[in-house]
Amino acid sequence: MSELNDPRVFFAAERTLLAWNRTSLAWMAFGFVIERFGLFVHLVFSKPGETLEKGLSFWLGIAFVAFGVIIAILSTIQYRKVLKTLKPIEIPSGYRVGVGVLANLLVVLLGTTLIVYLFYGEL
Repeated sequence: MSELNDPRVFFAAERTLLAWNRTSLAWMAFGFVIERFGLFVHLVFSKPGETLEKGLSFWLGIAFVAFGVIIAILSTIQYRKVLKTLKPIEIPSGYRVGVGVLANLLVVLLGTTLIVYLFYGEL
């Protein structure tokens, strides 16, 4: 349990959560770019009528997006653990502590939707 009675501890934890949120978004975006670039290369250099197979760029892109989702989940869990160690005096009154968690859960939902789209979506 924290003994500082300082709201800066809470704000530092929230900044860390949001930094991990940005990191997870970057992983997901990079994964999407890798997957789509592989598709683009395949479409440019394939012969007409050739079937589209899921190659290395597809699986690498999916792995990056999935890793971004995992980062968002783990950072949310860690933030909740830190919040449990804080005293009520360390959290400013009227401050909504769940906004960062909600943002991360939205990123998890969007990342999962992106994975499903990449697996089952149309070109």
